Amino acid sequence: MDSVSQGLTTAEAQARLRRFGPNASADAEDHGIRRVLAGIAAEPMFLLLLAAAGVYLVIGNLGEGLLLACFAVLSVGLVLLQQYRGERALQALNALAVRHVRVLRDGGIHRVASVEVVPGDVMLLAEGERIAADAVLREANALQVDESLLTGESLPVRKRADTPAQPAPIPGGDDSPHVFAGTLVVGGHGVAEVTQTGGGTQMGRIGASLAGIDTQSTPLQVQLGRLVRQFGWVALALSALLVLWHGVVRQDWLQGLLSALAFAMAMLPEEIPMVLTIFIGLAAWRMARLQVLARRPAVIEALGAITFLCVDKTGTLTENRQQLRRLVTSDADVDFATDSFLPGSVQALLEYGVLASRRGSVDPLDVALLASGDAALPADRLHQGWSLRQEYALTPELPAMAQVWRRPDGQQEIAAKGAAEAIAGLCHLDARARAALLVQVEALAGQGLRVLAVARSPAGEGPLPSSQAGYDFTLVGLVGFEDPLRADVPQALQVARAAGIAVVMITGDHAATALAIARQAGIDTQAGALTGGQLARMDTQALREAVRQTRVFARVLPQQKLALVQALQANGETVAMTGDGVNDAPALKAAHVGIAMGRRGTDVAREAAGLVLLDENVTRIVEGVRTGRRTFDNLRHAMTYIVAIHVPIAGLALLPLLFGLPPVLLPAHVVLTEMVVDPMCSFAFEGVAERGDIMRRPPRPPREDLLGRATLYQGLAEGVLLLAAILVVYVAGLRTLDAAQARTLAVVGLTAGNLLLVWVNTGPHHRRQPARKALWLVSAGAALALVAAIAWPPLRGLLQFGVPPVAGLLAALAGAGAAVLAAAALSGRRATSQRR
Repeated sequence: MDSVSQGLTTAEAQARLRRFGPNASADAEDHGIRRVLAGIAAEPMFLLLLAAAGVYLVIGNLGEGLLLACFAVLSVGLVLLQQYRGERALQALNALAVRHVRVLRDGGIHRVASVEVVPGDVMLLAEGERIAADAVLREANALQVDESLLTGESLPVRKRADTPAQPAPIPGGDDSPHVFAGTLVVGGHGVAEVTQTGGGTQMGRIGASLAGIDTQSTPLQVQLGRLVRQFGWVALALSALLVLWHGVVRQDWLQGLLSALAFAMAMLPEEIPMVLTIFIGLAAWRMARLQVLARRPAVIEALGAITFLCVDKTGTLTENRQQLRRLVTSDADVDFATDSFLPGSVQALLEYGVLASRRGSVDPLDVALLASGDAALPADRLHQGWSLRQEYALTPELPAMAQVWRRPDGQQEIAAKGAAEAIAGLCHLDARARAALLVQVEALAGQGLRVLAVARSPAGEGPLPSSQAGYDFTLVGLVGFEDPLRADVPQALQVARAAGIAVVMITGDHAATALAIARQAGIDTQAGALTGGQLARMDTQALREAVRQTRVFARVLPQQKLALVQALQANGETVAMTGDGVNDAPALKAAHVGIAMGRRGTDVAREAAGLVLLDENVTRIVEGVRTGRRTFDNLRHAMTYIVAIHVPIAGLALLPLLFGLPPVLLPAHVVLTEMVVDPMCSFAFEGVAERGDIMRRPPRPPREDLLGRATLYQGLAEGVLLLAAILVVYVAGLRTLDAAQARTLAVVGLTAGNLLLVWVNTGPHHRRQPARKALWLVSAGAALALVAAIAWPPLRGLLQFGVPPVAGLLAALAGAGAAVLAAAALSGRRATSQRR
């Protein structure tokens, strides 16, 4: 014990810090620039863009090559910017963690950074402090610790230093000598010797286990990846055939390569990564304004598709604090939350409950009793003039505490509170009275309440007994506490259910408490609650069947939370999981959408989650669902437009060559159309208003494609109509104009049709000012660019344009307008059939 009383020397601590490393959980994922760049470089579209740029640079088309390269660099910059902002916000959240701890070193007390704590350090623990590392107690005085971050149980546990240490300590349960990193001292004080730091702690091991869990790709990421691959293979095959045909038939391999590159650029949907980046980035920005940090922005869209929302009870549905709810005496039963009148016996119960509580304590039950008494009792029952004479602390042998007060007249009174069994013993209740009391306690506990009994006794004027057993106590009554439901939870979950989302509670708390909170929140409790013990006896198939029916799971271990999420995913569900504790982290990472609490959530939970609720308001999840659904709807509009515009671009790049006509679109024209106009138009689509029934329809099926058959057919039909109109303008122009002038007419018609298609695909019922303003700005910019390209000789020469007659320009605009009007009529008929 001498080494314990003196602590380590500074030299020993530094040596152990070098040996064991800092007391911090390593981030299982690398969020650095190199990792982000590697992810971008692995994207097929990015590789194709670089390849195309390289070919153009090799063959001497410097302008086109540099333009493609600049677009690739711009894409990288946008992704890096989003990643940087997210990580900076996360670093700000991490500042919430405790940074210093008191330790014994060199025979004295020192405050050191928590990351510098090492095995063998002797920590001083006091009420209100968060424990910095796993340790075993050497001294403990009425020590109580809140281990809810590890166990999910909201009630503190009692600690003792005189019980044998365990080789593999497990959080939870009373009278253990072990304390754990990240937990909070809520009562008493103690001295503990550090046994594990960093990744060796219970918190650190759970964090390390996340490395073996693959982060789920969102449904949209899977769908877009498949779509891009399909377009890429088709473009590659047709481009190869075009090179062969042009080289063999026309004996012009260089022109065949240039034409194939232009056609491939026209076919490849390189807008998709940019459109997705813009949509998800703006959705993340909107979510940030709602106090939701998107660590993985793509999960916002997945949030709109969830079918199951798995929520933890403590700190997520509830406020993670104790609140006085029931006051029961021999002649009254008062609901403190709803009843404003307190009978005399109930006032006496609350009075002596306050007298048995320590002011300045951080124990949640003391805080609740004192706050309630100060608010509800008259001044003469608060006894401001009484002085505290002695305190009897709660002990493992007698789980009750008492305080002796001296009145102004010199008389003394003692008030006690504690477990009902202990108070019954102090009051010397007979068997019948004791049984009746315990029946009342069980009834209150069945309603999810934590129950304490309160007693009183005169203490006379002389010397005080050495223990509480020396008094003749009288039972005053029972007080029941609840961890209150967050006020906004019922409404939020009601909206979620209306949107077709099943809500599941997964908690480490008792079944009775879980069911009581579930009923208050509006979660389905018809199937009752399944406990962790019952889950442990189930095989995989039985577990999959259980999650189809049951909506409340209690006494669940961390690995079982993960198993529940994976069982739901095996049933084909899209799963969101909320949580704040270390015990939630594996399930947060495995879920399609992990949502961590920002204020009291652990670093491990925030690292594992895709979203972080900065203000811990559960209604933000519902707003996130709304944002995700709107994002998907508008992405579908944008993808319809992209299909539609690619038809005339690809057709104009291919068909003139097949029919022996001068080429219409050169690579520069394709770049101008796709790399400037299309990404900018995505802003107009992103600003489209949500549909009125967006939160009254069921989630879309997980396998529903972003480009479904009907959407694809609509885009193809619109594109074919525009292509036909432009080809007519081009062929007619070649009869009276040179190739450069005819090309100019075709590009003018293509640009006008491109912009008008945006109006068609945003829909007649979506006329929000932001979207319209963005489209007007894009239209004005495109018009100015075309005017400059035609009027400025150097640019006109680079793009191989001519100066067409005004009549020709009007004809091109009229042709594009007619095609778009036909497309609008087609879109209107489709919308009408959908409403039917």
